[in-house]
Amino acid sequence: MLHRTGNRRKHTARNLKVDTPLKNTGAAAADAMSLIDTEKPKEDEKQPVTLELDGTIIQSSSSSTFGQWMEKRAKYVPLRLDAYERNLLRLLDAALNVSEYTDKIDILTYANKTRRIVTQIRDLCAIIAGLLVAGDYKLGNQLFSESSPKQNELFYQQIFEVGRRHKIMNPEKMRSNYGKLMYMLMDSTSPDVEDALGFTCVVPIKTVYDFLESRDSLELLHDDMIALATREINPEFKSRAQISAEVDRKRRAVQMLCEKYANDRISADDIARCVASLSDNHAYLKANRDPCEKMIKYLSKYFNRDKTESGYSLAIIAGRHGHRLTHTHKTQYEYVYQSLCLWREIVHEMFMLWSLSDEDLLSSSPYRLTNTGQGLQRIQPCRNIGMAMHKILSRTQKKSGSWVGSSAVHLGDRDVPNAFMFIDKYNQVSRILTPIVNTLDRIDQIAEDPAIAAYINEQYGSVENCRKDICFDFFTYGFDGSGADNYFDAGSCIDGRLTSAWNWCSQIEKKKFFPIFLLTGFIGFDGGEWN
Repeated sequence: MLHRTGNRRKHTARNLKVDTPLKNTGAAAADAMSLIDTEKPKEDEKQPVTLELDGTIIQSSSSSTFGQWMEKRAKYVPLRLDAYERNLLRLLDAALNVSEYTDKIDILTYANKTRRIVTQIRDLCAIIAGLLVAGDYKLGNQLFSESSPKQNELFYQQIFEVGRRHKIMNPEKMRSNYGKLMYMLMDSTSPDVEDALGFTCVVPIKTVYDFLESRDSLELLHDDMIALATREINPEFKSRAQISAEVDRKRRAVQMLCEKYANDRISADDIARCVASLSDNHAYLKANRDPCEKMIKYLSKYFNRDKTESGYSLAIIAGRHGHRLTHTHKTQYEYVYQSLCLWREIVHEMFMLWSLSDEDLLSSSPYRLTNTGQGLQRIQPCRNIGMAMHKILSRTQKKSGSWVGSSAVHLGDRDVPNAFMFIDKYNQVSRILTPIVNTLDRIDQIAEDPAIAAYINEQYGSVENCRKDICFDFFTYGFDGSGADNYFDAGSCIDGRLTSAWNWCSQIEKKKFFPIFLLTGFIGFDGGEWN
């Protein structure tokens, strides 16, 4: 039923807040505003683009410092793939799926290794060529009809670079094929292999900084509007209208940047691509770094460092209940807090660490194939990663004051054989913490069901006690030095902390609160989707 007899048309709008228009936007702001959907309320259309980020306004006086930070960040942020590169990615992924490179190379045999490597690389290139011809006969005929792999060096360099770049931006993708790719490229850097192949397979990864620098457009990174255009919108505790307004402001900021900096050297689409790449980095940080911060908040909420609550002491003794460390309640609290802070710092710098890992793996440093107890592994020095990790560790130690446990960083040994294993190990941080955080956050939601609420009250006393029991078990048994394959490798070293947490995850089915995890949609710690 339509109400046509009201007096809505006579209503007038009264502004409760006088908006200050943004300076130096001019006609670009008006043009960007005209692109907003006409279905939006008029009050929303008249709002200017502001640099208001969760109550914090970025002043122009600090633009220099922020611009320098963004420029430094952009040096390690990979450039988002375009449409053509996504086709190359599918081609590479299909070729790696059928390749048996590591099965043929990483074995103990008396056959000449250089010859085996060259044969496998040529086979992979032939598979790529065949798939390209099958998918695009015209392009394939143009590239491979009368030419050798050496003459298509640029094509192979591009397709291998696309795979590396895509993996950094999407850690959940290519979880088996990425190892094949990196080990193949690692072998291809050998001088003997390069001479036999006749071309080089490796080129640097394209980053946002390199892309803008090549087009003389680095001033884009120093614009105040870049903060709004690349921000990650947090939907928590916000209405649909608030989220839509933030999305509109972000979209308008991107449009204004494109109009302001587009010229003969760089197009508006290229600018939008760079901004989207930086925004992807912020999205990664929200998905992977925020769980560390939330677990730190739960630690400080339910436990006091200097006071022990009956039944919730974090103290552990080596030899009991599988513990391999002996800590008092205060020491264990500091140990857990420092470990979570360290993980947060590592995840925050993950793109930089991944770039350094790429350099270490593809450097001229030789590796040795060794049985580490977990199969044959490539042990290779990790100089760049080692230096960066010690800087991150030093920064975390200064913030913490005193340091609990060992500060040894295992790199290039039987525990962490190479830079690829290091990156893979610390990519598990979010896979461990995110399911735990999701469970803790969703207990209130499932407790709205009367039957589940009765179960929680019967087993734990209350929802808060249920959360506290989960946190207590994780902070006690997930940071106790356990998880190694022998007693000598266990302990409080930097990577041992993560090993203990992963060991706790492997025993989740035996925990009393496992039904709570299942009720909140938990399906595993292996990076799977939530129901």
